[in-house]
Amino acid sequence: MARVRRNPDDARRMILEAAGKLLAAGGPAAVQVRAVAAEVGVTDAAVNHHFGTRDQLLDSLLRFGGTKLKAELHAVLGAWADGPPEPAELVRALAALYADGYAELALALHRSGRRDTGSGLLDEVVDRLHAQARHQCAAAGRTPPLRESIQLTVAALHQAVATEPLFGDEFRRSVGLDETAREHMLDWWTEILRATLAGRD
Repeated sequence: MARVRRNPDDARRMILEAAGKLLAAGGPAAVQVRAVAAEVGVTDAAVNHHFGTRDQLLDSLLRFGGTKLKAELHAVLGAWADGPPEPAELVRALAALYADGYAELALALHRSGRRDTGSGLLDEVVDRLHAQARHQCAAAGRTPPLRESIQLTVAALHQAVATEPLFGDEFRRSVGLDETAREHMLDWWTEILRATLAGRD
């Protein structure tokens, strides 16, 4: 059988997509070089050629997740182009990524000493929400929220959905809620964001 030669960028993408499937199915422990290679149909050496070590593969996978999240956020911003922002779309996009294993991966890499030095992932979202809030509040005769208030709300939302897969059930049980309250939590965050954007009388 002839060996298929792939463009290096395509090969890396295929490996990361396969690693992402394993992550979603079994968490970071499931992302082993041999398992990823088997999923793609290449040798362990091919995976190591593109990523070096398993730790480097995991680090690349986390950045790959960040790229996916940016694409989702741009889709959300695009959907807002024809009307006012819909906070539920933002809440759901953030929650969906972390539910696919990226919360566990981020925590595992953090514990191993990795620190994310990047910033501004949600800056464009905050700017868009702030501009829209100012416009709507001016039309309604209300005082618009400060940009910092929107920043704090979005940061708290981001923290909540990122830790949800790790600790959400435990925190809810601590106040007598069960796992069915997860959807209510996402709805609650949507309402909190709407309330922030509404400004004050």
